[in-house]
Amino acid sequence: MRYVSEYRDAGLVRGVLEDIRRAATRPWVLMEICGGQTHAIVRHGIDQLLPPEIELVHGPGCPVCVTPLELIDKALAIASQPGVIFTSYGDMLRVPGSGRDLFSVRASGGDVRVVYSPLDAVKIARQNPDRQVVFFAIGFETTAPPNAMSVVQAKALGLKNYSVLVSHVCVPPAMHAILGSPDNRVQGFLAAGHVCAVMGYWEYEPIAEKYGVPIVVTGFEPLDIVQGILVAVRQLEQGRVGVENAYPRAVRREGNQPAQALIRKVFEPCDRKWRGIGTIPTSGWRLRPEYAEFDAERRFDVRAIQSEESPLCIAGQILQGLKKPHDCPAFGQACTPERPLGATMVSAEGACAAYYQYGRHLVSAEG
Repeated sequence: MRYVSEYRDAGLVRGVLEDIRRAATRPWVLMEICGGQTHAIVRHGIDQLLPPEIELVHGPGCPVCVTPLELIDKALAIASQPGVIFTSYGDMLRVPGSGRDLFSVRASGGDVRVVYSPLDAVKIARQNPDRQVVFFAIGFETTAPPNAMSVVQAKALGLKNYSVLVSHVCVPPAMHAILGSPDNRVQGFLAAGHVCAVMGYWEYEPIAEKYGVPIVVTGFEPLDIVQGILVAVRQLEQGRVGVENAYPRAVRREGNQPAQALIRKVFEPCDRKWRGIGTIPTSGWRLRPEYAEFDAERRFDVRAIQSEESPLCIAGQILQGLKKPHDCPAFGQACTPERPLGATMVSAEGACAAYYQYGRHLVSAEG
């Protein structure tokens, strides 16, 4: 734990916070892209320790949160069919669909299993040749390589009973959508270190130049986050624009090129709907035609399913940095982890879940 504890050193963090106080002379709004960063910020109270000039808003970097409602409903429809083993990461099981969640399907007799890797799902398919095995392939660029590898492996093994329900989304188009919105408040980004470990940060350079914003590649520990904020604030104060890497121990500009090649081999760009936000052009990936036989939407003929989101949930505004969880009238009242209206309340990386878990709803209720 030596190298982790160094990035949690309270004295070092306080020193960087003091540097931020000295650097900030006017108000700035920064958005952290990743939901993991959001949880770290709220857990450690970083947003409350910053000088009043710096406001952090929370971005759409939670893959569970942005998975569209209709994809959840498609997953529920597939998982409910006899002869299907539906596999997923655990945080998807409690995400509400239009009427229920995957836990409810399992409670009703559906074979829904939590796996830790899509390759586990491939193994299950090999062990159950008489059953259809489906893996819920969600995520940003970080999870795309193992999901792609599972398809490549299934094809090499000649498995006819394995498929993936794909809901992959990409960070750069979401940044374009946020910065191009007339309601945009974001003046700089903290980019997600794990996404950049796969994809590098060369894709962000044209975005920084086009919109005139700093983008800082940032890690997930308290010291990582405050250092990323300091780099962004210094750029803003000095009138500079560009991409800087504040996470060099894990990220290089070019990223993991073999992983990128694997993604390109299996997936192709497509328009993708984001829960609470809407459709963002070329913001997602789908299987290439040569791998279409592994497309669960086609195999189970659920492509026509359409769904309407709850009008009470303002997750889309939260994910675009327009509002905070405690701005929602349902937060902590009609919407709780036990009775969620949206994915942001149940995802391990959801902003609403972070605010609830670390007591921000109690502060709001008292104040």
